[in-house]
Amino acid sequence: MQVQIPKKQLSDALSSLERVVPSRSSNAALTQLKVSSTERGLALSGTNLEIDLEILVEAQINDGSDFVVPAHLFAQITKALPGELVELHLTGSELTVASGGATFKLQTGELGAYPELSFPTHSDLTLDAKEFARSISSVRYAAAAEEFRAIFRGVQMELSPQRSRLVATDGFRLAYRDFPASSTLEARKLVIPARNADELIRVLKDGEVKLTISNGTLSVSSDRVRLNAKLMDGELPDYERVIPSSSNVTIQLDSAALRESVSRVAVVADKLSNNKVEFIAASGKLQLVAESDYGRAQDVLEVQQSGTEPAITVGFRAKQLIEALGPIEGEVTIGLGMNSPAVFRASNDPGYLAIVNPLRV
Repeated sequence: MQVQIPKKQLSDALSSLERVVPSRSSNAALTQLKVSSTERGLALSGTNLEIDLEILVEAQINDGSDFVVPAHLFAQITKALPGELVELHLTGSELTVASGGATFKLQTGELGAYPELSFPTHSDLTLDAKEFARSISSVRYAAAAEEFRAIFRGVQMELSPQRSRLVATDGFRLAYRDFPASSTLEARKLVIPARNADELIRVLKDGEVKLTISNGTLSVSSDRVRLNAKLMDGELPDYERVIPSSSNVTIQLDSAALRESVSRVAVVADKLSNNKVEFIAASGKLQLVAESDYGRAQDVLEVQQSGTEPAITVGFRAKQLIEALGPIEGEVTIGLGMNSPAVFRASNDPGYLAIVNPLRV
């Protein structure tokens, strides 16, 4: 087998697979990468038994064949190559990798020992890949990080003829985003482990993506990528009941200006008191205050203000504020309550909502 392939495309594909394929495993076959010849180029695939990933890379192939190689070593070699074009030459069980003046020789693994990966040939619905990735990314930050948090470590996808939504919560904050999808499936909820959601965000690019749901697995397919992601058992508790229906004070302002202001005053926030930043809303102005034993910072922003109270003071964790504001472009509308979570809405995007629990002031 002889192959010529652009180094950048090969390296990009291997970088994605490196995050999936384990560098060490009691099953040595799982540390391998399978390379298959197709009419469209090379199909590179790997698995950790939670995620199966296959990426197609355009290549010029003469006398194609399939083989397996150590995934991480192959990726490191490719990154180190000096040229822009990579040549692969398979002779028996030896793979020659050459580019520029550099040449490497790798021993291939046992092809028969590699686990057979299977991807669906049908789809349940079709989405815009970029919009789907953007929707997952908009809520992923709100998922819990701790292993013991079980179902809260996932991103829930809700599909029905009326609404399609992605939602995540760690019990202290919540984010959801409605996204366009014409589903003819019966209403269902499925929870994608946050780490699997991260891979979806990374590999979904332009064009359309097809989704298939079966046997506890979400399968995603595009022109260049196929991915199977294991799903979690169960579903999130009824999160809508914790979203306040009204607020004492509502403010509206530019989201980028607010993010910058929070980041600015948080420099002196006390790390031992949750990196707290106070919001003091009154008379059409929002004052942000942070302090610690080392100093005090404040910033004032002009806002549009309404509500049943003339003024309100609420404290938040700076990091949670910045993450809730991250997906919002343009203006943000924030509902503040005396003893209730703050509600963040994108003024120009009604599909996104985030809630953040306040700290004691």
